[in-house]
Amino acid sequence: MAELLEVVLRVLLVIAAFLVLPLLVGQAEHKAMAHMQSRVGPMYAGGFHGWAQLVADGVKFAQKEDVVPAAADRTVYKLAPAVALLPYLVAMVAIPIGPGLVGQDLDLGLFFVLAVMSVGVLGALMAGWASANKFSLIGGLRVAAQLMGYELPFVLAAVSPAMAAATLSLTGIVDAWEPWWLLWQLPGLVVFFVAGLAELQRPPFDMPVADSELVFGPFTEYSGLRFALFLLSEYAGIVVLSLLTAVLFLGGWQGPASDQLGWLWTLVKAGLVAFLVIWARVALPRMREDQLQKLAWKVLVPIALAQLALTSVGAVMSA
Repeated sequence: MAELLEVVLRVLLVIAAFLVLPLLVGQAEHKAMAHMQSRVGPMYAGGFHGWAQLVADGVKFAQKEDVVPAAADRTVYKLAPAVALLPYLVAMVAIPIGPGLVGQDLDLGLFFVLAVMSVGVLGALMAGWASANKFSLIGGLRVAAQLMGYELPFVLAAVSPAMAAATLSLTGIVDAWEPWWLLWQLPGLVVFFVAGLAELQRPPFDMPVADSELVFGPFTEYSGLRFALFLLSEYAGIVVLSLLTAVLFLGGWQGPASDQLGWLWTLVKAGLVAFLVIWARVALPRMREDQLQKLAWKVLVPIALAQLALTSVGAVMSA
């Protein structure tokens, strides 16, 4: 009975984190962009510092009509938002926040998280295909092409700290982490972060959705709560990317008083990474499609391979 209660408690904590953290990232993005770009709108709703902006957005999406195109594949069309969102919930189950604070500590935790995250592209493909709109379909194919290009450097960069720690367990990687890894694994950290931005179609890699030019790529025909789920999946992806970056490259809960405050160190590091994601949206212009592919294959992949070679040399010398 005690084991069952523990499992239920862990599941509830993961679901609570999944429901709260993406909303906090969304609220932080509203406020950060408002300050950086002198936007009045996000600072107005609710009075003090625009605290009710997120509530206003939720009410807006709930009030919009849920329209399904007449020629759409209704079943696939309705399933696509869930397919885009749920992989991040499953991924959070295996990402540790602190010593013992993990939904399920897996020996192959890194492999599991990377595999589950790659499923999210199916949501965009399903949305584009089922919308009965050729422009949505083209947007879905552009998303798939981008994710295929950046999956390789993303995975190669993630392998480097696992090789250094000699384990695929995310908890084991944090336990093996040393402060000097910040320099040793710095190229891999940069590649992982940049490739993660591209995987989430975040600026400056948001060409497939490019809301100011293409309406919203594969999600053009969506409205109301279904469209809100796609937006929520983007913020959930930022949370997973930030937590994974903190765990793999920044030492996770390593820090002063880690036994008591380890979870706080992980969240602080993840929060800093999430802020960089938001900052990139504000500060960097959108890249062209050819520039994006060149960056992946001519820059990030060679750097990731060089990082693996460097990690191999260090692992052999320290053995």
